[in-house]
Amino acid sequence: MSEVFATTGTIAAIATAVVPQQGSVGIVRVSGSEAMALAQTLFHTPGRQVWESHRILYGYIRHPQTQQLVDEALLLIMKAPRSYTREDVVEFHCHGGIMAVQQVLQLCLENGARLAQPGEFTLRAFLNGRLDLTQAEGIADLVGAKSPQAAQTALAGLQGKLAHPIRQLRANCLDILAEIEARIDFEEDLPPLDDKVIISEIEKIAVEITRLLATKDKGELLRTGLKVAIVGRPNVGKSSLLNAWSRSDRAIVTDLPGTTRDVVESQLVVGGIPVQVLDTAGIRETTDQVEKIGVERSRRAANAADLVLLTIDASAGWTEGDREIYEQVQHRPLILVINKIDLVQESERKTLQSQIPNQNSKIVTAAAQNQGIDALETAILELVKAEKIQAADMDLAINQRQAAALTQAKISLEQVQTTIVQQLPLDFWTIDLRGAIQALGAITGEEVTESVLDRIFSKFCIGK
Repeated sequence: MSEVFATTGTIAAIATAVVPQQGSVGIVRVSGSEAMALAQTLFHTPGRQVWESHRILYGYIRHPQTQQLVDEALLLIMKAPRSYTREDVVEFHCHGGIMAVQQVLQLCLENGARLAQPGEFTLRAFLNGRLDLTQAEGIADLVGAKSPQAAQTALAGLQGKLAHPIRQLRANCLDILAEIEARIDFEEDLPPLDDKVIISEIEKIAVEITRLLATKDKGELLRTGLKVAIVGRPNVGKSSLLNAWSRSDRAIVTDLPGTTRDVVESQLVVGGIPVQVLDTAGIRETTDQVEKIGVERSRRAANAADLVLLTIDASAGWTEGDREIYEQVQHRPLILVINKIDLVQESERKTLQSQIPNQNSKIVTAAAQNQGIDALETAILELVKAEKIQAADMDLAINQRQAAALTQAKISLEQVQTTIVQQLPLDFWTIDLRGAIQALGAITGEEVTESVLDRIFSKFCIGK
């Protein structure tokens, strides 16, 4: 392994968030051959407590030379191979905050352990056969999950729901390769290969790869979320819409135009998808220098958003200002929000509907009355599905690295089919078939390079 991931020796790290005056428990995790000896050096247990695997001991952490008391704590023992890393693991469960865990970690480092690199605990779990790469990535996704659906998808990866079909596809490719190589080595003793059967088997594998690739966009959406910008003229009810949607008073609401001078953010979950909502300043021509800055930020937010909610005031009708903003954002995924609908008569609604562009999704709201929010969320989910961002299989979602490997495997299989159709020698069939096998093996870690491991595990936190 590279110097970044030198997986020798005993490692230690703080495994919980360190926040001043918050958190009742802080954990220092130690893994390696000297973990037990280090624990026995630092941890003192009153009475006759038994030091055996998967027990929790009560006692005191003391400086080994001065015997100064550092913390009153619990010690969790997990001996190899029944641990996360399949090495001896001990965890010091200290009081929360900053000082206790940092002092305990420092004692560990002074007495034989070294500070773990980001993701090194999970890397050891992978190298020791405890996890494959898809499960390791599932752990990272679970830690970073922003919604219940994202957490469920991460758990599916952790439980091997992706690894199983990938291994099956690779096994199928290996079976085909064995058949071809047998004909190469024992051509006179075996019947000739049926080209059509081989092509049919490869097509079945390619179909399954295509199904897995269809989950990529949904996976990215669940991991990163959807950025939604609420834009429109001043005083059309953008802030009221944000407050009604988030069920909080995140934005200031007044009858004065131009109240919002900067972008206000709120985090929501819609249909299992994390949504970052941006309430922007009203877009209009102005001489106010502060408001000009807010307007420019609004335009940038709209251009960077995954979805734009162009909000108009139903009582004011479709104005020239609305049209100008529409022309600026119509190239983006867009929903027209007709707000303050409670202030207009039915006849006025029909007139307004005839003035608004027809090619976009439209919903009506009365944000100040908390009306229309369900319709807004439904429209967002329908747009997401129409854009094919979310695949039908909600139990599985691949990431960008896995998608790249699957794409490479699919290309290699297509090349195998081309080679067969061109009636090239059997040796040529095996070249791209091996490429597909290697690409599939890279997903689970059966065939993986050091640089790939560096890239994956460097994204983990230090204590994981």
